Amino acid sequence: MAKLLNVRINESKEITLQNVWQAKKNLASHINKTPLIFSPKLSNLTNSEVYLKYEHLHESRSFKMRGAFNAISNLSPAQKSRGVTTFSTGNHGFAVALAAKKLGIRAVICVSKHVPRAKIEKIKSLGAELEIYGDGQDDAEQRCYELVKEKGLTVIPPFDHPEVIAGQGTIALEILEELPDVNCVIGGLSGGGLLSGIGLVMKTTNPDIKVIGLSMEKGAAMFESLKRGKPVTVREEPTLADSLLGGIGEKNQYTFKMVQQFVDQSILVEEEAIKKGMAYLYKEHNIVVEGAAAIGIGAILNNAISLEENTKNVIIISGCNVDLDAHANAIEAYL
Repeated sequence: MAKLLNVRINESKEITLQNVWQAKKNLASHINKTPLIFSPKLSNLTNSEVYLKYEHLHESRSFKMRGAFNAISNLSPAQKSRGVTTFSTGNHGFAVALAAKKLGIRAVICVSKHVPRAKIEKIKSLGAELEIYGDGQDDAEQRCYELVKEKGLTVIPPFDHPEVIAGQGTIALEILEELPDVNCVIGGLSGGGLLSGIGLVMKTTNPDIKVIGLSMEKGAAMFESLKRGKPVTVREEPTLADSLLGGIGEKNQYTFKMVQQFVDQSILVEEEAIKKGMAYLYKEHNIVVEGAAAIGIGAILNNAISLEENTKNVIIISGCNVDLDAHANAIEAYL
């Protein structure tokens, strides 16, 4: 079974459970373990046990810090001396900028015009260089690779990278430490780095653990790619779950195959449900989170997901880098 659950992309690289454990060791003195919070009301609503994994409590305010720090920590001294670059809808860019600052490394972050102002300001506050380019993440990615040729920087991709995937997989190790009999894990599905790492760990541990990925209704690149059986490009449109925007790359090496293998369901969630999820977390759990972090709650409240009775379920609360005015407007109708 273990052999089947290793993901071999080419002869030189394979992502395994051992890589995730190594990432956990790399992060041990830099990344704090995040809480796993029981939700009484969601549990009563679903006749199951529902837990929330508070990934928004990282210093970078999203789970992305795990993958970014793991990837940068694995660079050679020569690569570190030249610096790093990335393309991002915001959270990964912020995580790379923060990790680079901690390690004293130059960072250039490429973002599209659609990245919210709040996230751009946070990236700037860390001293990273910022390039705003194009109408979507694919355009920002293009500029990122131009910088590799121009300045010799090393790209830290937001999802399709072995060390990034392994870093995100440490979330699953923490869940299993506290809830070893977990039945289902639910998280946002965009480029697939989060659920590739989590899925690898969960399915290697127990193939019966379900992994469910959620995306917004419009601009869901991974959802469309899974439907068509190959990576495709989709048009990005405004959404509260802006962290889930962006393509998966037509030359995707890792996450598309891993999502195909490890994610049991991919579901689209309405914008109104995302709003409802944000409002619910604010009212019932006293937390302010971005749309992508609330998508799992919204899916449950709108019956897009039906949890099995008497099961143990974990929802990933992925980040809280949200414009406060946008948050207030989103939740106003539900409070």
